[in-house]
Amino acid sequence: MYFTQFQRNRLKLDLELRDSVLRKYFSPALLCLDRALIPRLRNHASGKLLDAGCGAMPFKAALTNLVDEYHSIDIERKVPEVDFVGDLQDMKGVADESYDVILCTEVLEHVPQPEKLIAEVWRVLKSRGKFILSVPHLSRLHDEPFDYYRFTKHGLQFLLEQNGFSVLEIVPTGSLFSLLGHQVSTALVGSTWHIPVLGRLVFFLNAALCTLPCYALDRLLPISGKCPLGYVAVAEKSNAITVRKYL
Repeated sequence: MYFTQFQRNRLKLDLELRDSVLRKYFSPALLCLDRALIPRLRNHASGKLLDAGCGAMPFKAALTNLVDEYHSIDIERKVPEVDFVGDLQDMKGVADESYDVILCTEVLEHVPQPEKLIAEVWRVLKSRGKFILSVPHLSRLHDEPFDYYRFTKHGLQFLLEQNGFSVLEIVPTGSLFSLLGHQVSTALVGSTWHIPVLGRLVFFLNAALCTLPCYALDRLLPISGKCPLGYVAVAEKSNAITVRKYL
């Protein structure tokens, strides 16, 4: 019963805060991701973008003034405005070379065959199109049983290069304090968000006493290179490399 309420609260929070500047303060992990991802969206997002594994579309608002068109695809509709519903390993409804940018945040670990997803991204990107993604390295099990992988920067670079991409950069997002703080934030806010007034009070107290301090500690202590919470990567479609085909 408790876990069901907890899951409902997480979905409710994602939907209610998806367009809000407050969302990133839910936990240090989200704040670390936001701080690493948003500057790269500003540098590389333009033209026609596909949000692959969009969930509740938490970055759509940040893309409004950056791209000409925003489209989305996911395995299910968490929000009604999802454009395509389908398997990211076989995006049948998406035409070849139809997008300038593909965004894929915290999705690759939930795909049984990530190479197939990356090959599909290569297919639907235009020549020299950009692939912007984030993946976890340190994380508790979540969304079970569909939680398959964790990635090092070396493994992520290998996957991208073997599937037709030139890696422009891979940067860490947070470290151990953000990992621990995320568990605290998830427990506190996830347990109370459905309660009027109390849920919002806990959210702001958590932001001040957990999210911001954990984020600051990870920034101050130089351990993120060896103990990264996760990574944000930017890669470019390279026509000089033949993409491996998967049966």
